Amino acid sequence: MAKIPVAVLGATGVVGQRFLARLAVHPAFTVQHLCASEKNVGKRLREACAWRLPDRPLPEGAVLGPYAGLGERVLAAADPDRAFAPVVFSALDAPVAREVEPSYARAGALVFSNASAFRMDEDVPLLIPEVNAGHLEALTQQRARRGWRGAIVCNPNCTSTILTVALAPLHAAFGVEAVSLVSMQAVSGAGYPGVASLDILGNVIPFIRGEEDKLAAETSKMLGRWAGSRVEPAPLLLSASCNRVAVEDGHTLSVGVRLRGAPGLADVRAAFERWRPLEGSGLHSAPAQPIVVHDEEDRPQPRRDVDSAGGMQVHVGRLRPCPILGLQFTALGHNAERGAAGASVLNAELALLRGFLDGARGPEGLKSRA
Repeated sequence: MAKIPVAVLGATGVVGQRFLARLAVHPAFTVQHLCASEKNVGKRLREACAWRLPDRPLPEGAVLGPYAGLGERVLAAADPDRAFAPVVFSALDAPVAREVEPSYARAGALVFSNASAFRMDEDVPLLIPEVNAGHLEALTQQRARRGWRGAIVCNPNCTSTILTVALAPLHAAFGVEAVSLVSMQAVSGAGYPGVASLDILGNVIPFIRGEEDKLAAETSKMLGRWAGSRVEPAPLLLSASCNRVAVEDGHTLSVGVRLRGAPGLADVRAAFERWRPLEGSGLHSAPAQPIVVHDEEDRPQPRRDVDSAGGMQVHVGRLRPCPILGLQFTALGHNAERGAAGASVLNAELALLRGFLDGARGPEGLKSRA
């Protein structure tokens, strides 16, 4: 079967580059348009982009073999009239995404967004395929309400993703009642150039604007139940303190959880280890083991663990009793892969598997699943 053409919006940024690296070797998608801001339109990618992935270099035909000449590709405007593709991966900032993404959805594209602009809209799926695949059904409501031939699917905030993946097996097995967490978030989560070196080196910044509110709202939505026309949020209490630390990639979370029935550590560990909801699905970007449980008392660590399975696994360790909430553990995930580019690509793979991309081959837009 011919690959589905896609457009990447914000192709020159940190997340956009990770989209390109993943899509270069993807069995189902092929990049048709690289889109950037007006100041870079008409430039070649190598002229407009400081490539930030040393393990996946840009030289023509090197690691990105299927995309020989990628650096010579000319950047287009993020405009469906000039750069349409039936599938769009968006790495735009939220204010720009709020204007541009709906224009693609109206034109018939299915947009997989990494931006926060539409995450909490009632008819927009906030999707982690292992956690809430059924929320894709919101696309039917979204198209009907907005009159779009296409649609928007969002992946969550990177920290929300890591937390929700770690909580999902516990919520399914026991029920999560309350969560308290402290995050230690990598500088790459702030984009590029991000945090000034003199602010972060040898330092901890105990505030990330908007992050704590996103964690509470997004986690509750994702762990909620699709009720036929909307998501009923999970009734859990969540308190978060978010910190920026001098780590390049990988968000680490120290989590306390109160579970119904106060299960023992052996039952909690078993819930983590047997949770493989996408097993047998064949989704290209889905890790065979989504959660890795570590026994070592000093794991997980970003430097040792965050890149496993292409950055798509969540690592859990230091399982222990909590005298206040009942359970404590540490979780780690790759903020730019599991929490950004890889998340959006996995969402698109699920949409393809579920039939939402049937007929996605040209500018006439997407056929209705119904």
